[in-house]
Amino acid sequence: MSTRGQSSPPGVPPSAQAGKGRARTPADQIPLRRIEISSRTILAVVLTVAGIWLLNALLPILVVLVMALILVGTLDPFVGWLHRRGVNRTLAIGVVFVACLVVLALIGLLTVPALWAQVTQTIDDLPHLQKSLAGKLESHHLTTPLAEAIRTFKPEKTMRSLNMTSAVVASLGVVEVIGYAATSVVLAIYFIADAERTRGTLYALFPRRFHLRLARVLMNLETIVGGYLRGQVITSLAIGVFTFALLSIARVPNALALAAFATITDVIPFVGGLLATTPAVLVALSRGTLVATIVLVAMIAYQEFESRVIVPRVYGKALRLSSANVVIALLVGGKLGGIIGALLALPIAAALRMLIEELRVELPGDDTDDPSLRVRDARAEQDYARESAGASPEEAAAVATNIATEIREADAAEGKNPSETPITTSPTAK
Repeated sequence: MSTRGQSSPPGVPPSAQAGKGRARTPADQIPLRRIEISSRTILAVVLTVAGIWLLNALLPILVVLVMALILVGTLDPFVGWLHRRGVNRTLAIGVVFVACLVVLALIGLLTVPALWAQVTQTIDDLPHLQKSLAGKLESHHLTTPLAEAIRTFKPEKTMRSLNMTSAVVASLGVVEVIGYAATSVVLAIYFIADAERTRGTLYALFPRRFHLRLARVLMNLETIVGGYLRGQVITSLAIGVFTFALLSIARVPNALALAAFATITDVIPFVGGLLATTPAVLVALSRGTLVATIVLVAMIAYQEFESRVIVPRVYGKALRLSSANVVIALLVGGKLGGIIGALLALPIAAALRMLIEELRVELPGDDTDDPSLRVRDARAEQDYARESAGASPEEAAAVATNIATEIREADAAEGKNPSETPITTSPTAK
């Protein structure tokens, strides 16, 4: 019977009628899924993007705040030491900050005039040094092109090529850095002078059940800052001693000033070594190209040894970071934040590691538990809840700090490392 001209049954699409009776393909068996994005997901994405943008915009302010907190962690112990011996707290703050300014001024008086005089003399002798170096390079056919380049190099022409715009931009950058540094110092003074109110404000932002853990976190942050500064002092003194010994053996003028300059610049990651090496090599040219070459090679070799061996070991021990983590943190910090990022990378990495332990963040492969710690911390939180009932945030902060200090001292008496004994999630905090 012919089906030509027949229409499809009501409600059945022609395509379905036409396909009736043929074999179903795998494509026909795949169910169609409708993807819906909820308004909550869209809001979360928007807030995340806005947060990243805001963080990037406020990065200089965050750096100023972090530097101020580092200064607080560095200088507050000295202020507390003087205050415990009967010195008025305001006077103690003044004494500590004035002492820091005096030390910086003495270092500047020791290094800047001598370095300026030596650099000026080196610039005056530069034509003679160029001629001497070019003559020695011409004696070998492999270095003849290099000798010609050195002979024709005109430093004054290079200086004239720097336009006024570049000078203004560089000057504004220096002024901005000085302004940020001064702001960090002022904030540090405010934080130290009004420590109780600042701490009370911080504690008021967190529920009472987290105050003991917050006290422990703040105590460990002080330990991290102290460890970071100890590591910085060790590495800076090491390059200072090495530079002084090297230049003294080579009989390079102003060895002490150059060593002090190397000690200061070693604080700056990545470019600190270059800043320390350049004046040392320039001054060593006055003793001849051979001596300058030896100084250059020795300084480069030491900096490689410092970055590969000394820094990972010293900072790893002080901050409880592995050598690999130290190197990775420096690379990540330098990539994300440049020199400032590398400067703050190690204390930030150590702080993140400490927060993961203290807040008991459950990592996928970590299933450790200590029932005795839970019992201890439950008892401590009960004591804190009883002693801080009805207290102001400042008083509650003092109570939490005292209890956390007692726990730390008890751990130390038992031979435990207090910084490695985290506060657990007690039953009362759940």
